[in-house]
Amino acid sequence: MNDSTKVLAAMLAGLAAGVAIGILFAPDKGSETRDKLTDALKNLADSIKDRVADEIDNLSEVKDTVVEEVKSKMKSAEVEFTETRGAFSAAAVLTEETIKDSTKT
Repeated sequence: MNDSTKVLAAMLAGLAAGVAIGILFAPDKGSETRDKLTDALKNLADSIKDRVADEIDNLSEVKDTVVEEVKSKMKSAEVEFTETRGAFSAAAVLTEETIKDSTKT
């Protein structure tokens, strides 16, 4: 969890606590207080759901970026390996020919 997420979570918790305390100490009837508290908690839950959805979207984007980067690096490594293998094969053939030529003389 990064710092901005921690700060946002702390702010939301503080807001919820402030709203709950404010409603509980308001001079309303018990049923009105409960209704206000229920509404405030529903709003908080909606806010949290929205934030979680945003974070899930962000994580999905990060995942896609990382996957593409890994695929790109793997492709580059495959190309480099193939080129190196070809160079070693050519060197082996050249070495074999050199050895054959040197044994003929």
